Amino acid sequence: MKRIVRCTLISLFSALVFIQMINAQSDDSFVPVASNIDGAEFPRISDDLRVWLQIKAPLAARVQIGGDLLPSPDPVYLKKNEEGNWTMITPPVVPGFHYYWFLVDGVRMNDPGCNTYYGWARPTSGIEIPTKDEDFYIPKNIPHGDVREHWYYSDITGKWRRAFVYTPAEYETSPDKGYPILYLLHGSGENERGWSLQGHMSFIMDNLIAARKAKPMVVVMDNGYAVPKDSTAYPQSTSRGNQWVVLSDVYLKEIIPKMESFYRIAPGKGNRAMAGLSMGGGQTAFIGFNNPGLFSSLGFFSGGGIAVDIVSDSSVYGGLFSDAVSVNNQFEVLWFGAGTHEPSFAERNAVIKEGFEKVGIKGIFYESEGTAHEWHTWRRCLYEFAQLLFKKGTK
Repeated sequence: MKRIVRCTLISLFSALVFIQMINAQSDDSFVPVASNIDGAEFPRISDDLRVWLQIKAPLAARVQIGGDLLPSPDPVYLKKNEEGNWTMITPPVVPGFHYYWFLVDGVRMNDPGCNTYYGWARPTSGIEIPTKDEDFYIPKNIPHGDVREHWYYSDITGKWRRAFVYTPAEYETSPDKGYPILYLLHGSGENERGWSLQGHMSFIMDNLIAARKAKPMVVVMDNGYAVPKDSTAYPQSTSRGNQWVVLSDVYLKEIIPKMESFYRIAPGKGNRAMAGLSMGGGQTAFIGFNNPGLFSSLGFFSGGGIAVDIVSDSSVYGGLFSDAVSVNNQFEVLWFGAGTHEPSFAERNAVIKEGFEKVGIKGIFYESEGTAHEWHTWRRCLYEFAQLLFKKGTK
């Protein structure tokens, strides 16, 4: 019975899409999306945030769309016209950044009209659905920092690794100045490019620094995966928890020492922070809470894998949260954010907030209105979090 109901709902959704496509053929409110490759007419977007997709595949028997652009959990069929173009128009899409792809006769392929980004563990089409009256992540006519590609060899993994490193606009003209540093982690299925490309991290920081809402800082975005070259040194390293042990060692023994010796970083815990989204939020908790003397502030953006019973269970994170006074003295900022359209993460934060309030631990909890488990939630999180960092100076 459930299968029949599900199939009926999918059929109704497909019918709705087809009706909207027919009604929109003469609608001139659709314009090419900002994330398209240069000169591409499709995908297109309307004033009410409907998306018009089109791909030319005259010999194909069927074309579907997958990903998180549509509310349907299953691929949805496109319709073929006389010119061999397969098209559809979606219902209004939630603002933010969404991954999607086509299935052409069952073969997954990216949309040739838009840029690709590393998501879902491979290069994937991505589309930017604009958010009304928000420009904090848009480039402006102000001084801009640089994002550098920094390669280094890891003795722990036995491989070359890459970090993207943001330096503020003033970095090159202030050779005698040391800067605080933020280690910023990506989510599952993405990589070290995510914060720069999908997240627009550099524009967010440029705008904050130019407006004097945030201190000039260096931001390091490294890869969130680490497999040891010597598996005997890390038993069961294939499990997520043990992979995080490896990554923690890479940060403590390689990334942090290498970055803070190569770049002009001000010394001390008070000048070091870490934050991450989704999987990266859980990794931030694992690294930061198990090394409380290392970071002054920690941020969790839709943090996955964070223990919700961190207050009630004294065995979690070495019992760190059994002493509220110590926690408050250890950290300047403990920051938790999630979108209102990602209920499981918002609910996790609510439980943690309740536990903090019961014992008197200071935390900041933020909800991104109208966004889901996607990049605009995390852009807003970075925007809010970065403004609070490094206010007390070196400890």
